[in-house]
Amino acid sequence: MNLRLLTSGESHGPGYVMILDGLPAGLVLEEEAINRDLTQRQQGAGAGLRMKIEKDRVKIIGGVMENRTTGGPLSFFIENLDHKNWRGRVVKPFVVPRPGHADLSAAVKYGYDDLRLGLERASARETSARVAAGAVCRILLKHFQIQVGGYVSAIGPVAADLSSLSFEECINRAHQSNVFCPDSEASQAMEEAIDLAGKKGDTLGGIIEVAAVGLPVGLGSFVQWDRRLDARLAYAIMSIPAVKGVEFGPAFENSGRSGSQVQDAIDVEGGELVRKTNRAGGLEGGITNGEPLHVRAAFKPIPTLRMSLPSVDLFSKSARASVYERSDTCQVPRAVVVVEAMTAFTLADALLEKLGGDTMQELTERFKALKTLSLENLSLSGRSHIFWPAEESND
Repeated sequence: MNLRLLTSGESHGPGYVMILDGLPAGLVLEEEAINRDLTQRQQGAGAGLRMKIEKDRVKIIGGVMENRTTGGPLSFFIENLDHKNWRGRVVKPFVVPRPGHADLSAAVKYGYDDLRLGLERASARETSARVAAGAVCRILLKHFQIQVGGYVSAIGPVAADLSSLSFEECINRAHQSNVFCPDSEASQAMEEAIDLAGKKGDTLGGIIEVAAVGLPVGLGSFVQWDRRLDARLAYAIMSIPAVKGVEFGPAFENSGRSGSQVQDAIDVEGGELVRKTNRAGGLEGGITNGEPLHVRAAFKPIPTLRMSLPSVDLFSKSARASVYERSDTCQVPRAVVVVEAMTAFTLADALLEKLGGDTMQELTERFKALKTLSLENLSLSGRSHIFWPAEESND
C-alpha cells in the first residue's frame, strides 16, 4: 500500500484529525474542493439535527507549503462545533445497548464501564475525516482525467430506473436531487418514503452506486489475493458504517444468469479493443480492464430509532427498551460522498502503486507511458511454449 490513512477523534470531542501519508510532492490542493465535499456530507433529505449544528471545514496542519504537497504526511483538523454543548457537561451513564450498534460488542471487547465510550468512536461522524482524505485523492485522480462520482439508486422500497443513463449523466443529475438520485420521479418517491419513516420513528437504508471513468488498464493485480483491486475496494467500502454489501456491476444479478449472458465480449474498432457491455463492473481478475469502474454499496437502515427496541440494562441486569440518541432518518443521501471518498482513496493508492515516483512530475511522465487497449501496444509473440518441461528420468 502506498497511501496510508489514519483518523482520530470522537463524535462529541473537540474534532477529528486526519493523516494521509504517501502523497507525492507537488500536488496542488484546492482547499475549497475539500470543503465542498464536506458540505455535501451534511446535505440531503433524512438528515438529523446534528447537521444543523456542524459546519465542517478543514484546517491544514501539515504536509503542505504554498498550497502544494511536500511529500510529507498531510494532516487536517475538522472541528466539532457541537463539542461546546458537551464540554464540562455531566452525562448520565449509558448502560442499555442499542441493537444494531457497536455498543455491546465494544463494551465486551474493550472492557468499558459505560457504553458511550464505544459509540463516541464508532459514530459515523468519523467519516468527515475520510471525506476530507477522499477529496484530496479525488484531486490527484483528476490530474490524470479520472473522475469519481456517485448517486443513489434506491432508498427503502423505492428503486430508480437508471438503465437509459450513462454514468456521467447519473453523476451530474444526482446533484440536482435532494436525495442525490438521478431519476426525478424516484427522487420524489424517496423523499416521501423518508418523511413517512420519520413520522413513524423508523429509519431507511438504500443503495449507493459509484463510478470511476477514465481509469487506465492495469491497476491492481491477480498475483496475490490482497492485491486484487476489487478486494481492496470492497474492504475500503465495507469499512463505512452501515454498509453491509458490496458488488461490482450487477454482480448478484449476474449470479442468476448463464455465463454466456454475463461475460463482456471483446471486439476491435479502428485498432482499439472495445466492449459493448460492462457487466464485470470494469474489473477482470482483480485488474481494471479499461471500462468504467462500477461499484454498488448496500446500506442498512440506521439502528438508532425513536421507535424503541427490546434490550437489556447492563447495570441492573433487567430487560429494558433501548434509548434514543439523536440521529438521521436516512443517511443514504449524505453517504454518497463517503463511498466516493473511499473509492477515490483506493484508486489513488492503486494508481500510485502502478506509477511509482515521489513527485507529480514523475507520475505525470509515467502515466503518459502506460499501455492502452490498442492492438499496437500488445506484444504477443504467437509462438508455442512448453510449460513445466517433463522431468528427466533417473532410470
